[in-house]
Amino acid sequence: MIATDMHVHSHFSSDSSELPENIILTAIQKGYSSIYFTDHHDIDFPVHPASPDMDFQLDFETYVPAILNLKDKYCGRIDVRLGVEQGICPETAPKLAALNEQYPFDFVIASSHLTSLHNGDLYYPEYYAGKTNVEAYREYFASEAENVLKTDSFDVYGHLDYAVRYCPDPQFVYHFEDYRDIFEVLLRRLIERGKGIEINTSGITKIGFPHPHIEALKMYRALGGEIITVGSDAHQCGNIGAGFEQAEELLVSLGFRYYTVFRERKAEFVKLSKII
Repeated sequence: MIATDMHVHSHFSSDSSELPENIILTAIQKGYSSIYFTDHHDIDFPVHPASPDMDFQLDFETYVPAILNLKDKYCGRIDVRLGVEQGICPETAPKLAALNEQYPFDFVIASSHLTSLHNGDLYYPEYYAGKTNVEAYREYFASEAENVLKTDSFDVYGHLDYAVRYCPDPQFVYHFEDYRDIFEVLLRRLIERGKGIEINTSGITKIGFPHPHIEALKMYRALGGEIITVGSDAHQCGNIGAGFEQAEELLVSLGFRYYTVFRERKAEFVKLSKII
């Protein structure tokens, strides 16, 4: 089985109340060899009036020592690894390097929750005003491709089609072909710069397919992409590792032989258990 969850949030994230120690104990119970804390930090995040507590500012001076203390406490039982999910958009991407160099991260996910500081989070319907749904998503994917040119201070790009979760039109159907051209540019840029992507299994239950869509995963593989991590994006213990069996079967079906983990920002490749 895939024995680590590389995308987990604790109460250090604005949108979670889960205690880090409970996360560790759950991972031990599931038989995991390691668990990654990747709590949210969105530089200069524009707080929405409807959700004033969702500022997604990570208190690094508290977070880092707390996770490192737990790493020591559970040494020998599970490998606790320090990570972060850095929310980025074109205005903030250049700021990542200086921040990430200050702390001993094992793993950095770059994720886009905004196309710019002015447009706001795609979670809210205001983002879609004055655009067709296809235009809104093309703008989002194009901003991700731009971000890759502005920073290399990350290891994988997280949930590449996150925006698809939040379309305010319940009748809208996402078709990958409407965005294939942008995805080819985005994935080529990631591969050329030695960056990976994640399979974010939260999409399996929320929208019926993982992030990114299987067609994006096929394209990544066809273009020569090899660095791929697996994360649940769990914000509570019950979701840790959710969808991992489906993710492993999907990886194998697409021709991947390994998934990737990171230690001290260096990639390590782990053979998929279903490969004989």
